[in-house]
Amino acid sequence: MSATPQSLIREDLLALSAYHVPDASGMVKLDAMENPYPLPGDLVAELGALLGGAPMNRYPEADARTLKAAIRGALDVPADCDILLGNGSDEIIQLLAMAVAKPGAVLASIEPTFVMFRMIATFTGLRYASCPLRADFSLDVDAVLRLLETERPAVMFLATPNNPTGNTFARADIERIAAAAPGLLVVDEAYYAFGDGSYLDLPARLPNVLVMRTFSKLGMAGLRLGFLVGAPAWLEQLDKLRLPYNVNVLTQLAATRLLGSYPALAAQASAIRADRSRLADALRAVPGVEVFASDANFLLFRIPRAAAVFDALAARRVLVKNVSRAHPLLSDCLRVTVGTPGENTRFIAALQEAVTVLG
Repeated sequence: MSATPQSLIREDLLALSAYHVPDASGMVKLDAMENPYPLPGDLVAELGALLGGAPMNRYPEADARTLKAAIRGALDVPADCDILLGNGSDEIIQLLAMAVAKPGAVLASIEPTFVMFRMIATFTGLRYASCPLRADFSLDVDAVLRLLETERPAVMFLATPNNPTGNTFARADIERIAAAAPGLLVVDEAYYAFGDGSYLDLPARLPNVLVMRTFSKLGMAGLRLGFLVGAPAWLEQLDKLRLPYNVNVLTQLAATRLLGSYPALAAQASAIRADRSRLADALRAVPGVEVFASDANFLLFRIPRAAAVFDALAARRVLVKNVSRAHPLLSDCLRVTVGTPGENTRFIAALQEAVTVLG
């Protein structure tokens, strides 16, 4: 009898659904938290020349030391911390999960949050444990502390600003959780550029804390570059699991050059923050809409008959994210990325039409 997927692949993986990315052809694409603004024209031309001369026949710089130096030059990475690079932050989550995947080990988080925490726990054979946010999406610190005490997770992930809720968790709460954590606490700062605080200093003070970031939200989504900051003792072990040359030569060259123009990228993030405020005001003016505060480049909002509204928006060629079935706290919620002013205007017009048609 020949082998089949059902006979060889783990049952928990067979039961999973693949991460779905919808076709956005011809749509106003506001579902994936991308930066809607292209790079400045002169920088595009410079990148074209730079990448055109890339040594495509050679492997990239194995330790990516040039790119790591550029990250240190652009951001406040503590001098006594190391940097680990990943093919997006997803790869870093997977490396962390693989590293602690002893029999019976637990990966923990809060809910609702970034879906890949749960999925990668399953991929790597870890048991996933979580506790819910409060109804207003604030962090229930006492519930997290009970989770740490009962589940004793090897690693806990906290995304702040959180996805899909958009809110930031207080520094005092993060530090309290870190002090109680029996294992690693990984602070996921994917949306750091759109808020006011940062936890990048924590790994230098709290040895069981690692901070993870991505440049995908800062105009480099196509490059797939994430990084982890932490004590050398941790990153030395994690680096053993990193596949050789995991960050390709084009990403290394392009990201190094773009980080040299970090103020231009930060200016785009600042513009998105201003657009976010205007978009929130416009959303609040739509009958029946409840908008939640956000420190990210997206807004979560609740609207009656969210699934029908999502379909009505798609019919009008506007694509947002339907998160209403992701968790009970997200009932009737949709998530919209902050687009360009023109895209935001088109979204609001389509939403008003949808609300009128659906009654």
